[in-house]
This record gives sequence, structure tokens and C-alpha cells, in this order.
Amino acid sequence: MNGPTTLVTAREPIPSTGPSVFLAGPTPDTSNPVPSWRPDALRALAEQWTRPQTLTVLSPESRNGDRADRYETQVDWETNARAQATAILFWIPRDLKTLPAMTTNVEFGLDVGTGRAVLGCPPNCPNPERNRYLIYVARRHNVPVRETLTDTVTAALALVHTTYPEQEKPR
Repeated sequence: MNGPTTLVTAREPIPSTGPSVFLAGPTPDTSNPVPSWRPDALRALAEQWTRPQTLTVLSPESRNGDRADRYETQVDWETNARAQATAILFWIPRDLKTLPAMTTNVEFGLDVGTGRAVLGCPPNCPNPERNRYLIYVARRHNVPVRETLTDTVTAALALVHTTYPEQEKPR
């Protein structure tokens, strides 16, 4: 049985308690739009989450495509959301033309040592060679590295389960 999930998007209030996963990775640019990978991640999280408490999924994408009034407003929200997340799921289907993930590189460097990061890099993305350094750094820091979005979600939820162990049922 699947448990409840809720989506919190860019600049919405971030819950201060409960299990959560931040969806880190490249965001499609409005000047060169491609489909976002985040709806698939949200679906996979909803399918795999079986706990009774609500899992909050934090997405840096905006509802209805609304942009932040200031760049700093967006960066501050993302930084706070990553800091509060139980797990930070990095999915990097790198394509230098449409999803270059330059900001993601910096965010991963900031979060690699937190013990809350998981790295997913599909080997069949357009530019997998550009993920090689991140994979190497992840392994040096014992960050789980996965090749499919489903497996990356599984690894992120394993981190959440460590922080929020399942409650024993009364006898």
C-alpha cells in the first residue's frame, strides 16, 4: 500500500518536520524547453513510499511556470529546501544543449558531505562523460550512485527510512 505524498514547489512554505526528499538536478530552461524529469521522479516516489506519514517532495520548479521575482529569492528557497530535506536526490540526465546542470554541479559539491545525498546519472544521457567527476566524488564520499531514476529514488528513500524508521505495530 502506498503512503501519502505531497508536493511543495519553489518558494512555497517548506514544512519543518517530517520526511522529505529534495529533487536536485537540472531544470529545463524556458528558452530551450524540454520535458522535466521531475514528474517521473514524483511518480516513482509516490509508488515506492509505503509509510503512513506523509512524504514531502520538494521541487525547485515553480507551479504553473511562475518565475521568482528575484534570482536570489529562488536560490535562497532552494538552499533552504536542500538544508531541510531528509534526503537530496540528484538526478543528472546531462545534456549540454538542454540540461547542462552547471548549477547542479555546485549544489552537489555543497551537499556531497552531508550524508543526505544520492546521485543518479544515466549512462545513456547525451553527455554522460560530463558526470564522471561527480560520480568519482560521490564514491569518495560514500554517496550512493545509481543509473536509473527508479533506483535513485529507492536509494533516496533508504536514507529517509534511516532517519524515520518504521514504527513497530502494537501487539
